[in-house]
Amino acid sequence: MVSRGRLLANLPIHRRIPGPDDPLRGGVANLALAIETDVVGAAESAWLHAVRQQRWWSYEATLKRALDIVLSLLGLVSTFPLLLAIAIVIRIESPGSPFFAQERVGLGGQRFRFYKFRSMYADAEQRRAEILALNEADGPVFKLRHDPRITRLGRLLRRTSLDELPQLYNVLKGEMSLVGPRPPLPGEVELYRPEDALRLTVKPGITCWWQVSGRSDCSFEQWMEYDREYIRSISLGVDLRILLRTVTAVLSCAGAY
Repeated sequence: MVSRGRLLANLPIHRRIPGPDDPLRGGVANLALAIETDVVGAAESAWLHAVRQQRWWSYEATLKRALDIVLSLLGLVSTFPLLLAIAIVIRIESPGSPFFAQERVGLGGQRFRFYKFRSMYADAEQRRAEILALNEADGPVFKLRHDPRITRLGRLLRRTSLDELPQLYNVLKGEMSLVGPRPPLPGEVELYRPEDALRLTVKPGITCWWQVSGRSDCSFEQWMEYDREYIRSISLGVDLRILLRTVTAVLSCAGAY
């Protein structure tokens, strides 16, 4: 069977975000249908046939989802006092909600509300244009090691990855998985190359190979290759290895800012 990585590597996908009625919102099966409208020729027809012959792996559809439900629920319950304490301190330190909600792109191009603890001042999104020229990342992403919009507590939350804890709620809802590519912004997806769109064929996750391999210290191309490798080799064993390495990565604070 042709791998998903090989299938999508040279696909001429339009660089766009699906609207409310876009077939991309229907999941992976409809993703193939949407792609069909952008593809012509015998080679591409064979590609599409191969896509439709692929079935969702039993691990992804059953055990992976079961683990996501059980572990995210346990995580939310066991860390509830910590979640409450963090929310209170954020609210005391600076005005605004302790939570930050943002639209992200998930499986099959579906958009969803992504949650984090707020680590920046409440007007951070309005101030982004002021610092775009200082971007230290390559590719269609924005990273700035000493971002002036981050609060003092926010720097601590980011270094320890505690700002990511509310995403356990996204996992419980089924919008994300514990392990998977990090969910991109709509604006980033608009700039994706065809091979980058492979990330949208699996659920986004809280942690991934990129997360445990240097995070923001990696180049965009390294990041995308980590995600492609994960998608090619997704399994229970791989997920467990990433989860175990996440503990070490969080304790070391490597690439977290």
